[in-house]
Amino acid sequence: MEKLNELKQRLATISDLTAASSVLIWDQSTYMPLGGAAARGRQLSTLARLAHEHATDPALGRLLDDLQSYAESLPYDDDDASLLRIARREFERATRVPAGLVAAFSEHSARSYSAWTIARPANDFAAVRPHLEQTLELSRQLADCFPGYDHIADPLIDLNDYGMRAASVRALFAELRQELVPLVRAITAQPSADDSCLLQHYPAPAQIAFAEQVIRDYGYDFERGRQDIAPHPFMIRFALDDIRITTRVKVDDLSEALFSTLHESGHAMYEQGIAATHEATPLASGTSAGVHESQSRLWENQIGRSQVFWQHYYPQLQEVFPQQLGAVSLESFYRAVNKVQPSLIRTDADEVTYNLHVMIRFDLELALLEGTLAVADLPEAWRARYTSDLGVTPPDDRDGVLQDVHWFSGMIGGVFQGYTIGNLLSAQFFAAAQQALPQIGVEIASGRFATLRGWLREHIYCHGSKYTAAELITRATGGPLTIAPYMAYLREKYGKLYAL
Repeated sequence: MEKLNELKQRLATISDLTAASSVLIWDQSTYMPLGGAAARGRQLSTLARLAHEHATDPALGRLLDDLQSYAESLPYDDDDASLLRIARREFERATRVPAGLVAAFSEHSARSYSAWTIARPANDFAAVRPHLEQTLELSRQLADCFPGYDHIADPLIDLNDYGMRAASVRALFAELRQELVPLVRAITAQPSADDSCLLQHYPAPAQIAFAEQVIRDYGYDFERGRQDIAPHPFMIRFALDDIRITTRVKVDDLSEALFSTLHESGHAMYEQGIAATHEATPLASGTSAGVHESQSRLWENQIGRSQVFWQHYYPQLQEVFPQQLGAVSLESFYRAVNKVQPSLIRTDADEVTYNLHVMIRFDLELALLEGTLAVADLPEAWRARYTSDLGVTPPDDRDGVLQDVHWFSGMIGGVFQGYTIGNLLSAQFFAAAQQALPQIGVEIASGRFATLRGWLREHIYCHGSKYTAAELITRATGGPLTIAPYMAYLREKYGKLYAL
């Protein structure tokens, strides 16, 4: 127990340094003046270097070795056994990456993000191209720290979705694409839904107040979190009792702040639901990017775009915006928030076309990593894929290659696949919850979510990263990841909406 306690103290130090970095990242994305970018990059680099030094300390490795026999004496799902298993995996990962690369990547990401916040509104890809080229080089260097993979993207994917590889993601995407494309064609052949009711003037404070009331009802705990404004919405954790979200607001589009808030609250409730005993350890986080995204997409789409949800909340929304929505029927509003139409912006995309956006990004970043696509040619490649895959052509880079923050604030590779995996799992988890607790639908129609949240907490939230994604999915749903529940959900919902 003495050695286990020493291990936990060392892990808590790493957690605290990482949390301090997160505070600086949150501040940079919300309140920091642009002039602070250079210093912020240096500060983040220092913290990343210190965290990496602690994470690769040989004394930490010796503790893990000394505790190995103890871990093997415990059941697989014991908390201590799980902590030692995950801590060893992270130690072995960390020791493969040079401290200089960790510090350089952290400092570069801070500078690149600041450049992107200026370049995107200005439609200036040339300004961030050197940053993106450096990001690509650093991403390749990071991948090279993990030899023995079949594809250069494999170790980057594995960092976020443990156990997944480029080949397995490609196979999953090919299967999904085969089902999605005919559905998109069938829907877009029908008359489009009228969403003009969403595109009126909606004062920002009222938008935010309504969205925040909904997520209070969902169960997001504002005593352990808060919401602020950022260029790109995100959730960030400083501790299990301090988990924050951001949103962005358009006064001429009601859906922007509303669904961004619902989305990020799903991420946050996952982390708020992790068992307190996991605090300051490697178990105190979501188990994978895909599982994490499943929770945001579940609360945003499976719930927030459902008909039963709006049966309860639409009259309240009409009271907030009587001039804009007083004469708009529930059915018209429900169709508007579920309009299917190929579009330029991933975060604004409907449920049916969304995954096509992800597939484009995944293919492009694989090509960048492989060296078959140069950064200089990325904007044109982006336009070509949007034209061929979605039938829309970006008029500029602002709504093209510059739209997503990911490549400009982190690595290239290993992130985007999590969005589609999350969509698939959102349906798979929700179907399992409803099968176990059929009253969930009735409760949603009256604005009650405790039963659903309780099921999610028991089967997903409380475990943190104790189980791999594959283990967690099987435990929660009785089987592996599959596209079947997601496609069944889309066909049923949009089949009714578009009379297919």
